[in-house]
Amino acid sequence: MDSGINTSSHFKPQARCPLQRNFLPKKTSKENPERFIPNRSAMDFDYAHFQLTEGRNVKDEATKVSSSPSREAYRKQLAETMNLNRTRILAFRNKPQTPVQLLPREHSVYSLYQQPKSVKPRRYIPQNCERALDAPDIVDDFYLNLLDWGSANVVAIALGRSVYLWDASSGSVSELVTVDEDMGPVTSINWAQDGLNLAVGLDNSEVQLWDSVASRKVRTLKDGHQSRVGSLAWNSHILTTGGMDGKIIDNDVRVRSHVVKTYRGHTLEVCGLKWSESGQHLASGGNENVVNVWDCSTGRSLHRFQEHTSAVKALAWCPFQSGLLATGGGGEDRTIKFWNTRTGACLNSVDTGSQVCSLIWSNKERELLSSHGFTQNQLTLWKYPSMVKMAELNGHTSRVLYMSQSPDGCTVASAAGDETLRLWNVFGIPEDAKKAAPKAVPQPFSNVNRIR
Repeated sequence: MDSGINTSSHFKPQARCPLQRNFLPKKTSKENPERFIPNRSAMDFDYAHFQLTEGRNVKDEATKVSSSPSREAYRKQLAETMNLNRTRILAFRNKPQTPVQLLPREHSVYSLYQQPKSVKPRRYIPQNCERALDAPDIVDDFYLNLLDWGSANVVAIALGRSVYLWDASSGSVSELVTVDEDMGPVTSINWAQDGLNLAVGLDNSEVQLWDSVASRKVRTLKDGHQSRVGSLAWNSHILTTGGMDGKIIDNDVRVRSHVVKTYRGHTLEVCGLKWSESGQHLASGGNENVVNVWDCSTGRSLHRFQEHTSAVKALAWCPFQSGLLATGGGGEDRTIKFWNTRTGACLNSVDTGSQVCSLIWSNKERELLSSHGFTQNQLTLWKYPSMVKMAELNGHTSRVLYMSQSPDGCTVASAAGDETLRLWNVFGIPEDAKKAAPKAVPQPFSNVNRIR
């Protein structure tokens, strides 16, 4: 395994890497009770008549008359011999005949009301990764966020003190930045919505903004945190940062005094940040096993969830159900929990059996993808809300700490401590796969102050 970066290519491909029947509605027993005709050939009417009339009296008298054990034993043996110990009067031995279908089901009157439902074919999910790339020197730290796939179809990954860009359309690789030794390593990265500007969090508490098209630093955000910045999340022109100091800060990158709001609700490192699709709510996860849901307009905590028993890094807002948040706990917790952020109710909790490192919702199906640590280091695809496992994707040999989704929503990139980056075609084939997507026009921040 290389200790550094191969100058020729920083990412090197590795070697490979029931037949449904529509039944007619049955009537209830009150409407049409089923008849069962006994097999009379198996009946003994003489013995039945004796049992119903005189048999019981004879047994009672025999019990009274018997005065010794030997006489009673003789009576029982005689009854056995004469087959007088039978208790059933009617015998049912033949099974009822199978009802005959006189009218084909397709011509039945009920077929007018019960149309057969079309069964959607199950999607094929490849078990092997589509591509594997080298990621040397990637930091194996659960609390960091070192991988992001932008809207311009470029994957950004932090390897040690450097940030590299891999263009998924062309396959080209470029180095964006390598920070000084006293500033690194890089502790978090996150693309802005335009997919052109990248935020880079550092170990020395600073955050840098980079124009990926011009490959130049636009701005450095200082004086916000006192320690490393391990999580980042964009909300339009607001860059939200979370640090080891437990603080969450909103930074308006358009103005000189960039700190516009501070959220205080964590006592330990903030290791997960996710804005809702509406941009009105922010979810944060911390090392003290707490999940907070914040109101953007007031900066106050709407909910504080403390049901996890380990650090919460994995956060994912549901794209098809407003207000639904999925969270995943670390090694001591191992659960995925679902929250109604409108009421604060925990809707479900699923024990996954291993550390939950990352969560991604599908924007095409009701499915959720999770990445895990020890012991299988796998990616698991779940069907929501049943939480039935649809597939388990294996390939990584170390915990899968980082995941990010492609702009078309079909492919997922995963990075692990085994120093590999793998691409998985887990959510299907893009609808516009045959059409080449137009490249985004570079539009860096126009009102950003270039402060170093």
